Formats: sequence, C-alpha cells, structure tokens
Amino acid sequence: MKKLFLLGFVLLSSLQMLAQDKESRREQIKALKTAYITEGLNLTPEEAQKFWPVYNKFDEQRRTLHKRERADIQAIECITEERANEMVEEYVQIEKEDYLLKKKFFEELRTMFSAKRIIQLKKTEDAFNRKLLKEYRERHANESNE
Repeated sequence: MKKLFLLGFVLLSSLQMLAQDKESRREQIKALKTAYITEGLNLTPEEAQKFWPVYNKFDEQRRTLHKRERADIQAIECITEERANEMVEEYVQIEKEDYLLKKKFFEELRTMFSAKRIIQLKKTEDAFNRKLLKEYRERHANESNE
C-alpha cells in the first residue's frame, strides 16, 4: 500500500514539474528520490539522520564529476589532436575519480549498513531512475503527439 501511494505521489508530483523551472524541478526530483530511497530502505529516523548527509555529499560530488565530463565539446572537426588527447586524459581522470568516490562512499556505508542493505540501496536507486526515465519518455511522447 505504501509503495502504491509513493508511486502515485511520484507520478502526480512529476506532472507538476512541467510548469516549473529547471532548478525547482531538480529540487523536487531530489525530494522524491529521498522519499523513494527512505521508503525502499525502510530507514529509521536514526538511520536517515546518519545516511542522508553521507549520501548527499556523495551525490553532489558525482554531479560535479559529471558536469566536468559533459563540458562543452566543440565540433570534432575544429579541435586539434592535442586538444583531443587532453580531453581523453580528462575523461580517464574523471573515471578514476568516480571510482575512488564510489569506493569511499561504499566504505562509509559499510559502517552504517550490512552489505545486503547496500545492495538494496543500489537496486532502489536504479528503480527510481528507471521510473523517472520512463515518465520522462512518456511525457515527451505525449507532447510530440499533441
């Protein structure tokens, strides 16, 4: 019953996101994700108090890495081979930093949760992302049919 309520909440909330600007949509998605993960892991208030600061720090650091990775790429024809090599090295460095960040995050989680619970977190995050992507695709399909 709780999951049905949560799913309904996610769907209704995401419809409201259409009329909001990008930053408020991002904040709303973050709030929905927080509720979804809290529910999916069945976090107690004490667990949530320890978990969310660690998770939010990790999430923000990963977002920063992904912004670096998606840096403006000029037309391939316009960049030199030297610049292309620099970009490849930057991608490799970002991947390395991402790996180290995940490793540190999982080490911190192990002080709070069992390995099974950490796997449950990963499954819950993946499920949330799939639902969000599905809803996004459906919304854009509906918009292009109008």
